Amino acid sequence: MGFLDTIFNLINDLTWGWALVPFLVVLGVFFTIASGFVQFRFFGRMFRVLKGDEDADPSKISAREALLVSVGGRVGGGNIAGVAVAITAGGPGAVFWMWAIALVGMCSGLIEATLAQAYKRTEPNGDYRGGPARAIIHGLGANYRWLAIVYSVCLIASFAIGFNAFQGNTVAGAAFDSMNIPRYVTGIVLAVATGFIVYGGIHRIAKAADVIIPIMAIGYIGMALLVIIINITGIPAVLTDIFANAFGIREAVSGGMGAAIANGLRRGLFSNEAGLGSAPNVAATAYVRHPVSQGITQSFSVFIDTIIVCSCTAFIILLGDVYQPGAEGIDGVALTQQSLVDHVGSWAQYFLTVAVFLFSFSSIMYNYFLGENALSFMTDKPVAVHILRIVVVGIVLLGAVAPGATSVFSFSDPMMGVLAVVNLLAITMMFPIAMRLIRDYSDQLKAGIQRPIFDPKKFPDLDTDPTAWPDAK
Repeated sequence: MGFLDTIFNLINDLTWGWALVPFLVVLGVFFTIASGFVQFRFFGRMFRVLKGDEDADPSKISAREALLVSVGGRVGGGNIAGVAVAITAGGPGAVFWMWAIALVGMCSGLIEATLAQAYKRTEPNGDYRGGPARAIIHGLGANYRWLAIVYSVCLIASFAIGFNAFQGNTVAGAAFDSMNIPRYVTGIVLAVATGFIVYGGIHRIAKAADVIIPIMAIGYIGMALLVIIINITGIPAVLTDIFANAFGIREAVSGGMGAAIANGLRRGLFSNEAGLGSAPNVAATAYVRHPVSQGITQSFSVFIDTIIVCSCTAFIILLGDVYQPGAEGIDGVALTQQSLVDHVGSWAQYFLTVAVFLFSFSSIMYNYFLGENALSFMTDKPVAVHILRIVVVGIVLLGAVAPGATSVFSFSDPMMGVLAVVNLLAITMMFPIAMRLIRDYSDQLKAGIQRPIFDPKKFPDLDTDPTAWPDAK
């Protein structure tokens, strides 16, 4: 076990520790500039997905459902506990750098989702399958199959197994601390709910997300707005602290501006997953008229996760008196929870427990589908999917009932590091293809076509699936 820990720690150091965060930032900036700041040019179109598409095939996963599933995956413990960790370690300035990396990450999210859509395939039952693994095969060629397999293995190990154990542990811990509910009770309830959803496949996951995510997001944002209204006179001071600390004008913690940048960028990337290659698996399931349409939708998902939800947590903490810059003490979800109690009263701890449950359960659904999608790339045997479902249900239960058992899953971060490196290499090599698709979309808008349509015949050199684009002429 010690040898494995050494290997995983080495991988973690070689990815997250040394190169990956700068790599994500530099490539995100490059994509933004090279694409002509596409995430800002199309920002107004992002909100169209919220009202749905009346002409969409009801048997398909809609763009809005794909958005909600991806938001449910991105929005998780990192939005409640991760933001608190960033502020504790990096000061209020970390919030600014979280915002900055989100604006850059919106472009990375758009590019990777556009490519996943372009190379998606139609399944025998009419559903769509896609993601970075399939984009690698059809976009770079069969010689890169080994790279797609490395990606798929890392996706299953990190998201479907490791992160689901952590989600189960988070929910059980929150329920025990605030309501004294035994861990095994929470674990059984969570495992049964997980089994019911995952055995329904992507359609049941999408339908569940369509209900859970709006409740989750509206409830949490509403609570944050209540806190802001109660403390409206403190907003100017908080914003001043954020910007002053972000640029080293006012040091809040040891390390000053450097600590703010490092913690803000790292926690922002962990939260919104832009460029990590996870959300494109969901993006590829959606029925859309053009690949860029879903790219815009996934860019909006990054915006919701970091600019909106993470900001809610930041203001809950910074507008209260519990957080003291530079002081050691409470951290993580406890800081968020105590800050909320400080604002509105002790009942808030129960609200936050329900929020953690919804955030974590939506992430479990999302993580499972990522694993299923990766598995479907490596094998088409139905028994493999059943085994994965049983493993995921068991992992959720294990993570909930055994507080110390999650140390076994310390390989999650290193595996996600490898996953991100593979995805970034792939989308960098395919960036010219993404630019061709973006130009095609933009040209149609300039020609007065309000809902651009992708026609595979205009791109004969690309290995696309014509059956996945029924709206083409």
